[in-house]
Amino acid sequence: MASSSSRSAVSARRIAHRHLLRLEADDAYVGRLADDDADAREVRQAKDYVAGITRWKRWLDFLLATYYDGDYHDMEPELQQVLRIGAYDLLFLSTPVHATVHEAVELAKREVRAGAGGLTNAVLRAMVRDKDDLPAPDTGDFAEDLAILHSHPTWMVRRWLARYGEEETQELLLWNNQRPTYSLRINALRRRQPSWKEKLEQAEATYEPGLYLDDYIRVEQLQPIIRAGVLDGGALAVQDEAAGLVVRVLDPRPGETIADLCAAPGGKTLYAAALMNNRGFIYAYDNHRGRLQLVDQNARAQGARIIQTEKMDARLLSSTDAKPVADRVLVDAPCTGLGVLSKRADLRWQRTSDDLDDLTTLQDELLNAAATMVRPGGVVVYSTCTIEPEENEERVAAFLERHRGWAREPVGDRVPDELKTEAGDFASLPHRHKIDGAYAARLRRGSR
Repeated sequence: MASSSSRSAVSARRIAHRHLLRLEADDAYVGRLADDDADAREVRQAKDYVAGITRWKRWLDFLLATYYDGDYHDMEPELQQVLRIGAYDLLFLSTPVHATVHEAVELAKREVRAGAGGLTNAVLRAMVRDKDDLPAPDTGDFAEDLAILHSHPTWMVRRWLARYGEEETQELLLWNNQRPTYSLRINALRRRQPSWKEKLEQAEATYEPGLYLDDYIRVEQLQPIIRAGVLDGGALAVQDEAAGLVVRVLDPRPGETIADLCAAPGGKTLYAAALMNNRGFIYAYDNHRGRLQLVDQNARAQGARIIQTEKMDARLLSSTDAKPVADRVLVDAPCTGLGVLSKRADLRWQRTSDDLDDLTTLQDELLNAAATMVRPGGVVVYSTCTIEPEENEERVAAFLERHRGWAREPVGDRVPDELKTEAGDFASLPHRHKIDGAYAARLRRGSR
């Protein structure tokens, strides 16, 4: 009789197969996948499969195409996903070979067709024979080969090679393919809650201090902490230190009026409320009502009472008389997200180089709107979670060309020296600084 753990692994593969097909068809987000018919353990295992296979898809496909006697890319999608699951089991998990091949064959018979089992067996057995000496890409194009080997789009790798060189680009690619670590912010508005330290100890979760901020801790695994209910009281909140450093660059003060133009899901808004000690007012705008509901829910959980949410395309604020006059405005702009690829396994396949043009136009429009909302002498902070200059420094330079009477203001001692650019902005690179890639610049309006 099969053990409960082996039955769970079989179910997890079936769930993963279904979700991988959905990802390919609908560009769904890996982190939001769920399955109402499975138990929690199966869903967790399935998510691990989906995230890992999505992250390593290009490398897995290169290998599978090598061992498949035919045009792999014309293969039916259902069979491709079976083979990816089997190859991932073989190369990245400690599943015994005989179990991996057997379960992949059975999955092929169940989810594809009876004859697919033999093909699955042949491809995976061939891979097993070469497991210690797998073929390497050799296209004659170094960037292409590196992109295949580290499972990234070639256009990204070309950009990074030109900017960082070979050694540092490989460090960045390796970082993006590691299992991410997570940061938790200690919420000053919930000091009277039961000790978060005691809750973490009860959950047998280990942690260490944040790298840059004294109100942060770092943990290796997030899901056990969520399952144990450690976050339920609002004393801790999931937020990368890079996001926290953006709020430190904003430097919100008690009693001020703050506007956050792209607020959802609210992490930066909530940290600002905590730094303001619930004194003042924060207008939180976003164009998605469902995501704004998350801001409201998280605000209640974390005890933030000074936040007012409003569904609004922030670009339209410049043309309305109802906009507030703010001391500080945060423009945490939509971007390519190329600084958070370790956490967003799917994002690398959803972005193209053409996205830069569309996003930079949007970023400029949001900055223009922000400029109409700040009192004389006030501050706009422009931030992203990307590492691309077109979305960061170049947007700030373009803003200053369009808006006379504004000046870039160095972030000063609000962030550590190693996280400052030559121009005085905040910038983190994940492979260098071991946090998400992010950027933030302070723009000061003249006093007249």
